[in-house]
Amino acid sequence: QVQLVESGGGLVRPGGSLRLACTAPTASEFTLDYYTMGWFRQAPGKRREGVSCISASDGLTSYADSVKGRFTIYRDKAKKTVYLQMNSLKPEETPVYYCAGHPRPELLSLNPVDFTSWGQGIQVTVSS
Repeated sequence: QVQLVESGGGLVRPGGSLRLACTAPTASEFTLDYYTMGWFRQAPGKRREGVSCISASDGLTSYADSVKGRFTIYRDKAKKTVYLQMNSLKPEETPVYYCAGHPRPELLSLNPVDFTSWGQGIQVTVSS
């Protein structure tokens, strides 16, 4: 497993943007090169849902239908960081966001059970 740390959350107005970042501060230089990375979110009392993921093998991405066209996932391998750019945020998109990864480069999945490493989560609040 890899230690993951999220950053970039906070308060934003409806329609605004935020960029979340996920780093692996204790991982070796090339560890995340072999990890498919994903972003998930969970509101109180609800199931954790997959938002987006990016494969390690070829950089393919997958998005939940609810965020397509508004969110973008990308990675900076040199910085061992995966980002989630969130645009046109909606008030209902105010759960805790989690970064996660798994060491199967070819598996592109939004199912939380497929991921073995998780960050602590970070709050995003969309409110006027």
